[in-house]
Amino acid sequence: MSPADRFDVAVVGAGLVGASLAAALGRDGLAVAVIEPSPPAAPAEAWDSRIYAISPASSDFLAAVGAWEKLDAQRVQAVSRMEIFGDAPGATLEFSAYDAGVATLACIVESGRLAHALWASVAELPGVRRFAPARCERLEVDAGAATLTLAGGEPLSAALVVGADGAQSWVRRAAGLTARASSYRQLAVVANFAAAKPHDGTAFQWFRADGVLAYLPLPGNRISIVWSTPELRGRELLALAPEAFVRCVTDAGRGVLGDLTLITPPQAFPLQSLAAESMIGPRVALVGDAAHVVHPLAGQGVNLGFGDARVLAETLAAREPFRDCGDRVLARRFERSRAEAVFAMRTVTDGLARLFDLPGAPAARVRNAGLNLTDRLAPVKNLLVRHAIG
Repeated sequence: MSPADRFDVAVVGAGLVGASLAAALGRDGLAVAVIEPSPPAAPAEAWDSRIYAISPASSDFLAAVGAWEKLDAQRVQAVSRMEIFGDAPGATLEFSAYDAGVATLACIVESGRLAHALWASVAELPGVRRFAPARCERLEVDAGAATLTLAGGEPLSAALVVGADGAQSWVRRAAGLTARASSYRQLAVVANFAAAKPHDGTAFQWFRADGVLAYLPLPGNRISIVWSTPELRGRELLALAPEAFVRCVTDAGRGVLGDLTLITPPQAFPLQSLAAESMIGPRVALVGDAAHVVHPLAGQGVNLGFGDARVLAETLAAREPFRDCGDRVLARRFERSRAEAVFAMRTVTDGLARLFDLPGAPAARVRNAGLNLTDRLAPVKNLLVRHAIG
């Protein structure tokens, strides 16, 4: 093995979280390998039906790694308000960036465009070597290094291997790390629409008997919806004719934005929760969906992953000179730093999803009273906003 095959960190998976981590590490001067089976293609002009609500903390991190400036500002929408409706008349909760004293609650960004911007940021860094398309076949760890063997037999040696390869993480399995996974028995139905009325940068969310529906603002009076609904209902929505699907989404949103026009056909993704028993192993760390998957009702899953990437990069950058990047002490620092944020988000999203899934009048009274009470407590609302934006 030649010296060129030795890296400080090997990142397996260059999705949003993995690419952001590789860019952060590369900017810190580390030698980084990125292994990705399907590098992102240049984005199409059509609107991407998969979008993300990027928190201010995450957008700051993406700016720091050189990706945010690569996004077309005309395709990014700031969210200034959020209106939430319970499943009983009069149950509402509103969040306002102005009231909380912040510039924005989030920015809505298309998945494909953000992935391409991050991949371009990684490509600019001379200390980052991209192996793409490429797949890993074997992981071996000893006291001095971790060795990845790629399909075709090429070995890579790194002080630390990071699994950023999603919920079905190969790295997690290869490292012998276990995870608890369970299905919500729901589908997230997504699609994009043009709206007759302006959204004014407002996101809407309805807790309904058939799941949670969100309208997320896009530029130019467009919206993207995410309807987290039981699997049977999700399949019914996908089977509707386009006109019937539009009517259903319009009625479920109480006509708040007037007539809707379908831009992209609906798609659906199964929803599950996942929690790795540990985010670290010998010379291995997990980030993003490889470590945790939460319900999308709060729109915080990708932000949780960006938090992982930022903290891991900061931990490695601040390491003592005598420690290599795979030192167990550094791994423990990283895991401890992320424990509270991951636990809190998993508890809140899972708790809300299950609370609003409970049938019966007593549960309905509790959850709707909770919305109204929170709405009346301005300090609590502002605290929630500041926590969400990071």
